[in-house]
Amino acid sequence: MTSADSCALSDIRILDLTQVLSGPYCTQMLADMGAEVIKVEGPQGDVARAMPPYYVGGDSVYYLSINRSKRSIVIDMKIPEGIALVRRLALSSDVVIENFRPGVCQRLGLSADDLRAEKPALIWCSISGFGQEGPYRDKPAYDIIVQALSGGMSLTGARDGVPVRAGIPIGDLTAGMYAATAILAALHRRTRTGRGDVIDISMLDCQAAMLCYQAAFHLHSGQVPGRQGREHDAIVTYGTFAAKDGIEVVIAAVTERMWASLCHVLGCEELTADARFVTADDRNVNRSALIPLLRERFLARSADEWTSLLDKEGVPAGALNTLDRVMADPQIAHRHMIIELASDDKRRARVMGDPIIFREARRRAPRYPPAAGEDTVTVLGDVLGLDRTAIERLRASGAVKVSKMTPAK
Repeated sequence: MTSADSCALSDIRILDLTQVLSGPYCTQMLADMGAEVIKVEGPQGDVARAMPPYYVGGDSVYYLSINRSKRSIVIDMKIPEGIALVRRLALSSDVVIENFRPGVCQRLGLSADDLRAEKPALIWCSISGFGQEGPYRDKPAYDIIVQALSGGMSLTGARDGVPVRAGIPIGDLTAGMYAATAILAALHRRTRTGRGDVIDISMLDCQAAMLCYQAAFHLHSGQVPGRQGREHDAIVTYGTFAAKDGIEVVIAAVTERMWASLCHVLGCEELTADARFVTADDRNVNRSALIPLLRERFLARSADEWTSLLDKEGVPAGALNTLDRVMADPQIAHRHMIIELASDDKRRARVMGDPIIFREARRRAPRYPPAAGEDTVTVLGDVLGLDRTAIERLRASGAVKVSKMTPAK
């Protein structure tokens, strides 16, 4: 058994018709789990290749962060020969993933229903801003738009400030994660039924689902919650406090034992006997009196000193890290969450790694993201069985682009 054979998805082929972020993030997750991912790009390549501000060689660091361990083939889907190739690749795959605007694939002649009529086991997954149906179906979608429409943005920001988008593109990333989850479920169902499925993932749906208990609270009470800031609506000792070095300490003292331990670490045990702060309800009612007292205490030591002391007493705590501190964090290092990708021509890029660890299934060694069309020849040869002459005819017609003419099998 080879290392590839022992990866969780080593027997799965994904045809990746996506670009930019939500789709590539999904397919990178599947590639990390061992799937063969064939990334189809147009003649201009994935838009993400040109995203500023940082580049390695001719590709942006943005692109490099979400396209490892894939193969790239460049096909012009605006000409019949190109569409015919994509169709053949789709029928040679287990899963097709696309994130075009709704209706584009049908106009190109790539209907999920038509393909599945020919191959019922095929799984087709569409990721879009608002789904394949509904009044917003054709509305352009970007991460910030979806965060705003979902209501999540209204909950984010300082209580006395303005709404802000999340600092990471959660609209795109969570859509990719939900898509990967749905694809795995469809693959599992296929083992029982022999049939694939058509999956419709909406970025807005995903963000609405993540409203979770906040939505349930509103549906139950009718109250419209505001921005959450760095505090909790009901737990005063669940928030952030500036330390002596200016770094914020985040604490989550949610039980009476943790409250007593917090006071012990801060050297203010007398607060546990103060009638204003005896219970969690008391502390919430009198938060305007308690918070300044805690803030003053936290200014006595550095963030790292406080987190060390709080850890010893079993009070959940951590520093509010900037990215430089995250990259130097010993836990991040221990879990190998920063990886270096190296290409054959010595290009290198450091990116965040795969967070999923299997005990038995082998992890795939990550490969440097492909150049546009880097694998055109090998994919056409390995997957479709085309010889060099046939590939050259396709290249001459403009149906494909070949970045380097390696031998076809």
